[in-house]
Amino acid sequence: MDVLVIGGGQAGLAAGYFLRRTGLSFAILDAAEEPGGAWRHGWDSLTLFSPAQHSSLPGWPMPVPAGGGYPPRDAVIAYLAAYEARYALPVRRPLRVTGVRRAAEGLVAEAATGERLAARAFISATGTWSRPFIPAIPGGETFAGRQIHSAQYRRPEAFAGLSVLVVGGGNSGAQILAEISRYAARATWVTEREPVFLPDDVDGRVLFERATARWEAERAGLPPPAQLGGLGNVVMVAAVREARARGVLGSVRPFQRLEPGAAVWPDGTRIAADAIIWCTGFGPALDHLAPLGLAGAEGRVAVGAEGQAVGEPRLWLLGYGDWTGMASATLAGITRAARGTVAGIAASLVPSFVPPAAG
Repeated sequence: MDVLVIGGGQAGLAAGYFLRRTGLSFAILDAAEEPGGAWRHGWDSLTLFSPAQHSSLPGWPMPVPAGGGYPPRDAVIAYLAAYEARYALPVRRPLRVTGVRRAAEGLVAEAATGERLAARAFISATGTWSRPFIPAIPGGETFAGRQIHSAQYRRPEAFAGLSVLVVGGGNSGAQILAEISRYAARATWVTEREPVFLPDDVDGRVLFERATARWEAERAGLPPPAQLGGLGNVVMVAAVREARARGVLGSVRPFQRLEPGAAVWPDGTRIAADAIIWCTGFGPALDHLAPLGLAGAEGRVAVGAEGQAVGEPRLWLLGYGDWTGMASATLAGITRAARGTVAGIAASLVPSFVPPAAG
């Protein structure tokens, strides 16, 4: 085998698309039982904040939802499953990789089944969903209410009549706060700083275009262009606009500690709480790479051009965030990152390789 891709979500599928065009033999190993990647675990009402045509994998545009608007979670899952079938990508599932080790023949993946699979090059594309981050808060272990991360949140009815703290100022925090506030007896939005709400006509497409312009300027050694917001600012999707109309988008700064039934702020303010939903982001899911001894700060692996691991030239990382390619953790950004990663692998394995035209 020339290349093994670990992870069958959007990053793994995008890599597969470009690998098909190289002539290299490859397989995609996915721990999940069904297609869809992390999108299968999103909350029920989750929607993209970019139009379908700007949220597509390489080669095949995502279908526009009936009636227009931004695609909902289930439409994204259906698209990823259809994409996998359309290009007959060689996905093996469920097959969970527990470790990657060096071997004379290249790198070897060890599966939970005991199977060992060797390849000349590996792409790690396991994403971040399985590594939700919850900050350590004094008293957190004493809190008697329910604590979940946004990765485990599904629907607001489960919080009806409760006092809920929604912690995190990004788009997930805003969208969950918007719908929780229609059911909870009290919903308090806790953010590190005052949230930045983008104009109603600015969506993920615009943000990605601006991020691209900034990236291109940096590569050319030019001053970055003026920006209006970033990918972490709040996009005013329909649910958030409705919450704004109800006047519930105000937030407070972080609490200092937790008690069994409340959160306490530095000035002594105390808010009773039955539940906390942590919308505080994710870390890279890289436990399978532990045998290689590459992990550094924040659990990341140092990478060079096109996501190639600095400490192991037969390994590439794809889709974990800007450190593995600009906006590579997004549907909008994975195409560019995957194209570069596969071109780098092909050039290393086949010196005469000429990258195919973009498309």
